[in-house]
Amino acid sequence: LEDIKAPECFYIERELKKLMNIPVMHDDQHGTAIISAAALLNACEIQKKKIDKARFVVNGAGAAAVACMKLYIALGARKENFRVFDSKGLIHESRTDLDELKKEFIAAGKNVTLTECMKDADVFIGLSKGGVLNADMIKSMAKNPIVFAMANPDPEISWEDATGARKDVIMATGRSDYPNQVNNVLGFPYIFRGALDVRASQINEAMKMAAVKALAELAKTPVPDIVNMAYNEKNITFGENYIIPKPLDPRLLVTVAPAVAKAAMESGVARQPIANWDTYVTSLNKRLGLDNQVMRVIGNKARRDPKRIVFAEADNIKILKAAQIVFDEGIGYPILLGDENKIKNMAAANGIDIEELPIFDPRSDATEDRRNKYSEIFFAKRGRRGFNAYEAKKVMRDRNYYGCMMVECGDADAMISGLAKNYPDTIRPAIQTIGTEEGVKKIAGMYLMLTKKGPLFLADTTVNFNPTAEELAEITLMAAKEVRNFNIIPRIAMLSYSNFGSSNQPSAIKMRQTLELLRVQAPWLEVDGEMHGDVALDGNARKTLMPNGTLVGE
Repeated sequence: LEDIKAPECFYIERELKKLMNIPVMHDDQHGTAIISAAALLNACEIQKKKIDKARFVVNGAGAAAVACMKLYIALGARKENFRVFDSKGLIHESRTDLDELKKEFIAAGKNVTLTECMKDADVFIGLSKGGVLNADMIKSMAKNPIVFAMANPDPEISWEDATGARKDVIMATGRSDYPNQVNNVLGFPYIFRGALDVRASQINEAMKMAAVKALAELAKTPVPDIVNMAYNEKNITFGENYIIPKPLDPRLLVTVAPAVAKAAMESGVARQPIANWDTYVTSLNKRLGLDNQVMRVIGNKARRDPKRIVFAEADNIKILKAAQIVFDEGIGYPILLGDENKIKNMAAANGIDIEELPIFDPRSDATEDRRNKYSEIFFAKRGRRGFNAYEAKKVMRDRNYYGCMMVECGDADAMISGLAKNYPDTIRPAIQTIGTEEGVKKIAGMYLMLTKKGPLFLADTTVNFNPTAEELAEITLMAAKEVRNFNIIPRIAMLSYSNFGSSNQPSAIKMRQTLELLRVQAPWLEVDGEMHGDVALDGNARKTLMPNGTLVGE
């Protein structure tokens, strides 16, 4: 329901709920209440205020304001701590013009003005009209005040005036051009998704409360880069300028809808319970076009047997976020390398929880014994191949060498690096410490690209400058083996500037020779070439150019 004024909206919603066996929600009431309640929970946490002790001043007594106050009270706020103003002043016991809804919030004691009431208030909730507050009123509030000026299009006080008056204020508005936008779009699409997916007969208080808590918790988790980019921010983190999720956060659907659906089931209003929550979340991602089968396969395999993963560049914010996700999702056990104080300070500044993650600094005295052990093993490997004993000790202060030796010595199972260093400087330590798999003559690199048409694997785009036909065949077979590890049958196009013999230049001939070698070495492999990149991705183009080709379909 939309755009129904109070008090009629309360009666209409109540009667429709009685008459209809489907979810009914007046968004002007409950949408604003749910989003602002989530913001209030987080603002109270940051400002170190207990909601049951907080003094509230509410300007506006319409549908949204009444719904907000009722939800705040359900969260623990005390009704006697509210002072509510409508267009005629304080809702006070001396007033004779109050309807039944407003009478719920009658204030006892002295009949005061808004200016007087703001003194020492902890929280201001504005759902009225612009310009009713000024800087002096904000200055008179209690320490660490919370101001939600939600009138649209002009808030009760501007962001600039409120934050200029008090540096300790947490401010939220209904506007998108300032932080902490209280926007109903954060709620109702996902609330109804969860309600409809379990065929709920209604949207009850438990479901609304579940949405509040889900939104509040989501704001505390690391923000994906896609959200930072959407808002032209480098690193949005939980704090006074980010107390509720951003409307373009793709995680809203898979966070709020399941929470609401679970609450519907637990409160007994779900007529079609969800049995498998993982499958349900996957289906939600598919609705947004965010589901990726490859990532699910990798994730599921990893969760069945989590490995110890060294993150060699742990003083990079992207790496820290990745490590937290790996740990939180049970994918693996991160091991962080770098300066411990720097890493912990960076994590704290960005709201990243690494409390349970071990940190090792290869340069510190604490790692000297292990560093000496690694250098001895490394010298035994490379002592007659360009490294003396001193140099073997020196390189073990490098995080890439140290991390690789952790893997080689069984102290870790894998290492991730290369975000901040050149590719050769990253891969060289792995070759020198761990070496290659038995039987491998040529190492190669492979990129995985996730596209709407599915995953694309590109090899070798990182290591070998001008491989021979024999080396290309070996690289192709290694790439095919890795692709199978993703539960994908490899279908391989040998790329060139030539299409099926259209050029007889040496590089085109080499690709044709590679294909001939592969036909002998792996006759079961679905591979063809040589061909242009666009032809490789276009089944119709391949069929036109080479009707009897061995690479078929898309």
